[in-house]
Parts: sequence; structure tokens; C-alpha cells
Amino acid sequence: MAELVLRVAVDAPAEVTWAAAVDWAGQGEWMLGTRVRPTVQDGRGVGAQLIAFSGVGRFGFNDTMTITAWDPPHRCEVRHTGRVVRGAGAFEVVPLPGDRSEFVWSEWLALPLGMAGQLGWQLLRPAFAAGVLASLHRFASWAPSHRARTATRPAQL
Repeated sequence: MAELVLRVAVDAPAEVTWAAAVDWAGQGEWMLGTRVRPTVQDGRGVGAQLIAFSGVGRFGFNDTMTITAWDPPHRCEVRHTGRVVRGAGAFEVVPLPGDRSEFVWSEWLALPLGMAGQLGWQLLRPAFAAGVLASLHRFASWAPSHRARTATRPAQL
């Protein structure tokens, strides 16, 4: 199992950070190389399903997910059910003093190929973590103005 836990401070209250985090269609504005769309229950609540396409152009893969825990505005957990990405993930919004919050992104991924997969993860982990961390910094800049953006962006991709 590969674990990755990254955190970023957001200059917005927890409710605003949560709303930005669960704006699945908006995730492509801050997550590098990813577009997300809900497929069941509008991506809200336990049992809801999402598809995230990760890649560039037509080259990439679908990461299918089912929401397994839903506790607004604090925590969302998913089970990755695709062929490429398997395991669990979560994000948590932690309130901080002064109308700020912390956004915590966690992944617990099942690695394929036994020992070769473990070795591959050790080699790829720094680049993967750097990409996710860069995305989280983009999220921290994007989330505080989320309310204004949702009013002008179309609801569908």
C-alpha cells in the first residue's frame, strides 16, 4: 500500500473550502492534468460516483471512484475502483482561526506488480507528490474566490 498525505492552508473558512473541493467540474481548474465529472447522485453523498480523467489530451486513464464517507464540510472519502488506480482516498477540511482552513489530501493506493510496484512507487513518489502539492497550492489560491466563479461557470463540462 502506498500512502501520500499532503496539506495546504487556505485563506477561506471551512465551508468555502469544502464547497470548492466538492465542485467536481471545477477540479480541472486547479488539479494538474485532471478533469472530474460526477456520474451518480451529482457526486454528493455516500454511494455517489465520480470519474476523473488523468492525462494530457487523449492520453491518460479514467480513475473511477465511489464516495464511501460524506461529512460536509469536513471529510469526503472515496474508493478508487478503476483498472489503473485502486485503493482509497480522502480529503479533509480542518477549520483554522481567522476564517482560514487547512485542506488535507490523502491517498492509500494498492500497488500492482508486487515488489516491482513497490520499487516503482519509490521512484515515482517524489514526482507524484510534487505534482499533487503544486495542485494543492493552486487550490489554495482558487478556493477563496470559489463563490464568485461558480456563479459564472456553466454547471456542465
